[in-house]
Amino acid sequence: MCGIIGYIGSRNAVSIMLEGLKRLEYRGYDSAGIAFHTDKGLEVVRCKGKIRELAAIVESRNLFSRAGIGHTRWATHGKPSEENAHPHRSDHIVIVHNGIIENYLSLRKKLLDKGYVFTSDTDTEVLCHLIRDYAEDLPLEDAVRAALREVKGAYAIAVVSEKEPNKIVGVRKDSPLVVGLGEGEFFVASDVPAFLSHTRNVMFLDDEEMVVITPEGVLVTTLDGTLVQKEVTAITWSPAMAEKGGYRHFMLKEIFEQPRAVSDTMRSRFSPETGEVNLEEFGLSQELLAGIKKVYIVACGTSWHAGLIAKYMIEELARLPVEVDIASEFRYRDPLIGSDNLMIVITQSGETADTLAAQREAKIRGARTLTICNVVGSTSAREADAVFYTHSGPEIGVASTKAFLTQVMSLYLLAIALGQTRDVVSRDRSKELLQELLLLPGKIERTLTAEEQIRAIARDYFKARGFIYLGRGINFPIALEGALKLKEISYIHAEGYPAGEMKHGPIALIDEELPVVVLAPRDKLHEKIVSNIQEVNSRGGKVIAIANESNGEVCDISRTCILVPDTNPYLQPMLLVIPLQILAYHIGVLRGCDVDQPRNLAKSVTVE
Repeated sequence: MCGIIGYIGSRNAVSIMLEGLKRLEYRGYDSAGIAFHTDKGLEVVRCKGKIRELAAIVESRNLFSRAGIGHTRWATHGKPSEENAHPHRSDHIVIVHNGIIENYLSLRKKLLDKGYVFTSDTDTEVLCHLIRDYAEDLPLEDAVRAALREVKGAYAIAVVSEKEPNKIVGVRKDSPLVVGLGEGEFFVASDVPAFLSHTRNVMFLDDEEMVVITPEGVLVTTLDGTLVQKEVTAITWSPAMAEKGGYRHFMLKEIFEQPRAVSDTMRSRFSPETGEVNLEEFGLSQELLAGIKKVYIVACGTSWHAGLIAKYMIEELARLPVEVDIASEFRYRDPLIGSDNLMIVITQSGETADTLAAQREAKIRGARTLTICNVVGSTSAREADAVFYTHSGPEIGVASTKAFLTQVMSLYLLAIALGQTRDVVSRDRSKELLQELLLLPGKIERTLTAEEQIRAIARDYFKARGFIYLGRGINFPIALEGALKLKEISYIHAEGYPAGEMKHGPIALIDEELPVVVLAPRDKLHEKIVSNIQEVNSRGGKVIAIANESNGEVCDISRTCILVPDTNPYLQPMLLVIPLQILAYHIGVLRGCDVDQPRNLAKSVTVE
């Protein structure tokens, strides 16, 4: 969703807010603005477009302030425009907001009846006027509390008042907000990268908690005013990890970081000598796992594809039934989940609204929850019974790449652990599975050497009007993931299908112009996927085969062929997906698309 930054300290708040917004632009980038205190009062500058447009306006004026708030927007209510850009103002009150106010229409009518004038189409302006209404008689934090008692919905807000220039009030509910503690300076933001170059000491606010920031420090309370003692977390990754490092785009950098991300995620989490996975890393006990009768997995987007792969892993290695749900659908179907079930929640950010709602529904029904997440201290991690962190480092590109690989690798470890606990996977089998995992980073490195070959393929196909991706078994989710990457990055319509379903409809689309990407490793379904390739060939389709090295003969029946190293069937999807990531990237670049910040998308979807 949107990005929030706030600062109080001795340095120039204007410069620090612009820097922070640039680091948050992955959260939204259709408009931006800042508000800051000056000797003449509270000033607001905002504009349609990306942060560079705002920076050009601000930097030409040589502005200085010691306190302010800023925002980069992903539109929900109201089209992208200067009028709808944040911050929003109501007399002496200024607010930035991430989330959705569900009852904004009734609140708007109430405020219109009181004589308030609206200049935007946003739900945020309603909250701004509402706070101002209470701030006539109350200090800022009390006015915010009173206003939020009338609000239904999700929000992270930062509020300032011209009457109280040395104060920022922040509140969160179902949308992330973190506090940075520097030397004589303090920050509030939607995500840690906004201020990581200034401090690594962070407090993560929980739902319905308020922070009041002044030059003297920070005070955290609940919305009813109860004092809260918050733990300070030290962030371990460095600001340099969030920079491009010489790559043209974050997406390409993150694709090439995948060997390191996988290595970091597996480190110290199993013993190749004994073949044992460290269950403490998952926060789960053998007693708990032994009582599990069924596993549910919920996720959205790319994380859902990781969950589909996990279904094959867990059912085959642990012999446990697995049900995989799109998180936005889970809680609306009255699911049959209870105390003898484990819900695995997969979320890169740990703040995805639909995934959090599904997680909470499962807990209400008595299920144990395990979160697989990349963000330490995120809401999903804090609310879960157990958490397994993927150490992929910051992922700035909106289209997920390295986070996906580390999720699949984490689920592989979990499947082995479940198999060990249930006496399905022997010690020798476990050693074999884990030894192959140790070889994976090197095999990813080898796969990445095909980039130039894939770039040449992209030049042949970047003008195509559509793509079909086909896979079977555990590789079918990779067909879905490859199609999703292409849609996100290049805006070409693409669909992923189980190859066995081709004759049930998709075959009607195949002609001499259609590229068909086929995942064709040598596995138990090898002969069937070869038959699917021949069906495409007989109708003139252009087959782009992604195969493993032991199945090189598939190149003889394909228009184009990319080979990846061999590994076991459970890890093969992690190698097959890499050429699809690179292909989507280069097609997007050739089509002139913004591959790091695709239109209409944001990195973390924190509203339903």
